Amino acid sequence: MATTTANDVDRVPSGGSSVAVLTANEVNQYNVHGYDLERGDSPNNYEACYKGNDNGLNSIKDFAGLATDEYVEDIITLKEFYSRKIKHKFTVNGAFRYCFSLFPLVAWIPHYNLVWLYCDFVAGITVGCVLIPQSMSYAQLAGLSPEYGLYSSFVGALIYSFFATSKDICIGPVAVMSLMVGRVIEKILSELPEGSLITAPIIATTLSLCCGLITTAIGLLRFGFVVEFISLNAILGFVTGAGLSIITSQLPSLMGVPKPPKGSTLVSFISFLKNIPQTRMDAVFGILTLFVLYFWRWIAGSVGPKLVKRSLPPGSRASEFWKDFFFYADATRSVITIIVGTVVSWLITRGKQEKLPIAILGFVPSGLQNVGLMKIPDGLLSKIAPEAFAATLVLLLEHLAIGKSFARVNNYTISPDQELVAIGATNLLGTFFNAYPATGSFSRTALKSKCKVKTPISGVFSGGFVLFALYLLTDAFYYIPKSALAAVIIHAVADLISSHKTAVRFWKLSPLDAVSFLATIIITITVEIEMGIYFAIGWSLVVMLLGVIFPSGKFMGYVKVTEIVNPSRNTDTSSAFTSTDGSVKIEQDSNLITSTPDPQVQQHTKWVPLDNSYSRELNPSIVVNEPPPGVIVYRPTESFIYLNSSRQIDTILAKVKKLTKPKKIKVVSNKEKKWCDCRPPNFVLKLTGELNTNSDFSTDNIDDRPTLKILAMDWSQVTQVDATAIQNLVDLRKSIETYVGRQVQFHFSGILSPWIKRSLINAGFGQPKDQQSLNSACSRFYCYDVVDLNDPQKSDHRPSHNLKPALGSNMPFFHLEMPDFSTWRLEEEQSL
Repeated sequence: MATTTANDVDRVPSGGSSVAVLTANEVNQYNVHGYDLERGDSPNNYEACYKGNDNGLNSIKDFAGLATDEYVEDIITLKEFYSRKIKHKFTVNGAFRYCFSLFPLVAWIPHYNLVWLYCDFVAGITVGCVLIPQSMSYAQLAGLSPEYGLYSSFVGALIYSFFATSKDICIGPVAVMSLMVGRVIEKILSELPEGSLITAPIIATTLSLCCGLITTAIGLLRFGFVVEFISLNAILGFVTGAGLSIITSQLPSLMGVPKPPKGSTLVSFISFLKNIPQTRMDAVFGILTLFVLYFWRWIAGSVGPKLVKRSLPPGSRASEFWKDFFFYADATRSVITIIVGTVVSWLITRGKQEKLPIAILGFVPSGLQNVGLMKIPDGLLSKIAPEAFAATLVLLLEHLAIGKSFARVNNYTISPDQELVAIGATNLLGTFFNAYPATGSFSRTALKSKCKVKTPISGVFSGGFVLFALYLLTDAFYYIPKSALAAVIIHAVADLISSHKTAVRFWKLSPLDAVSFLATIIITITVEIEMGIYFAIGWSLVVMLLGVIFPSGKFMGYVKVTEIVNPSRNTDTSSAFTSTDGSVKIEQDSNLITSTPDPQVQQHTKWVPLDNSYSRELNPSIVVNEPPPGVIVYRPTESFIYLNSSRQIDTILAKVKKLTKPKKIKVVSNKEKKWCDCRPPNFVLKLTGELNTNSDFSTDNIDDRPTLKILAMDWSQVTQVDATAIQNLVDLRKSIETYVGRQVQFHFSGILSPWIKRSLINAGFGQPKDQQSLNSACSRFYCYDVVDLNDPQKSDHRPSHNLKPALGSNMPFFHLEMPDFSTWRLEEEQSL
């Protein structure tokens, strides 16, 4: 049995391999299965057997003129796998690439300029103003003196700058990590005998050492993929539960009531309610500070900008001034509120040594204390080791989730492995300064991004500002009300709590993920915070394994499918699918899709990997054609779930940026281009073997690449999706449309499960996003599959008009098989 090739030499100008047809004369020599001239069938792409030999087909050469050489397929070997996948990493150039990847600033620091310096300085100082009160507040949350929060913020902001691949992330104390550090300190101290020399700061710094060692090792070994074992719903559920725990833990300080005994969040909240009658004057400071913070954010973040937009002409000098005014007023609300509260506190507590009306922060040592190599007491490591795993997970998850999110928003990419090296090195070096574990902060990262930061060097200015405060402002810190710091924590942490809309969205995308999200929250607040993250990991793995253990295989039948390409659209309406005089009509959104009386019936196109020499889906000697310009076709080879979706999304986005042009020609001026687009020095490119091959740093302003119009995905091998993967797909669409500057069609073929289709539809895939895009030029490029309903056993071999749509005509971007995009006349849209 063999498959012939089209007209011996003709190739289809698409992403498929060449296909072949038999002529009418050759039908007399070969038995072509399914071919019937009387019925009017096309002889395209049918399997043929030689009829003149009882022994069957001896050689493919028996098809005279149809082939010249035999192809004997060999079996893949481990040597070929090594040569293809591994060998290039263990070369001299590969070693240099690895070494330089540990210090990303080598590539862009030679291009640093005054414009970047100004933007980084403004962003760094602005973030530093927020970092100081937050770091002291989070240190209190961790059960430490406020200076340890300042140590961590200084070291985190400064050291991270030299290893970072993200310009936006701000490293320092964060709420969830501080809560976990506090739980670890509380647990270990309760196990120590009285008079032990082990103190809370020593425990916190030792935990930072353990987290730093684990994280650095994972990053250096390039094992960052282990983070993908945690799904999005697990992360959000854990963070929401932890946020509720943090708020509950700060309520006693906010109201001035005694702290509750050790227990779960639920137990602590009940104890707080019982102690409300013991409320002190601290409640006035705490509640008033909390009210001012929210009212200030409403005025500066919402009301003010809306008034500017309504009252002043866009782009005017006054408009820009007031926009900046409200932005920086909103950004500095925490520090200004703390300053005012401190002044009031000083007025009512000065000169009083005992029975202060409110609880104040107290003495804060000036400068850096006890800098040097830490000494770990005997037995402490064995007590911390069991707690280090959960702490490291939180450290990694929070940092990478924030880094990837803002990288996509600002149209650049981060290296997860290098980010692990960065936070690992930060926490390791932080042990010399008595710092406790630090990671990326969502609120400060968002602020930094809005300040239009240019490079990671902004962290140097943030760290320098914190160091300035440590040496010159500690006397003023003495009178800061503890209730005001509690209000700052509650105000910051409230944004971490996911709303009910998140659960609803998870339910639409994947009901099991919604159950996991809610269960993680409940376990986190009713048991222990560590159990929440363990449950989330376990649930994700169990759901994945159940899908593997209980596969849903299907027995197959067949239907006859006709591909209708580029149907014309008229304004008639119809409620039925009809066929008259050879014309096929399909209803969609009250607009009638009508093909011509002579519709384009496409020759079968088989999509195979472009890298066919390794995959062996086709004879490696056959040239696989690229998709048409402006079209990218991708096929996942496994289920599209939280474990692998992030890596695949990064691969697709990198391909899009390589093959298609952005909405504007890349600007190569040092003052305006991104730090990550800078060309590394020639000596770096020479050592890494990229001097003559690195084309990503072209200085040519003429971009001849096509504009991306269609991203098509073959999901014929995808048996399972989840909310994390679908959300990553939504983020990919946003990133691509931001890059291209227009809407891009996402087409899917071979969808196996109605639940997968449900998830895609609820995420906005399958059809144009709105009526405007439906009427746009690109909406012409649709393809519908229709099925012949005649019984093939009773057919009279005449052309059938009893046709039905194979898939929903309201979902034109879902297909049975991948369409032949070469017939879609996409080049016409180029001039529109």
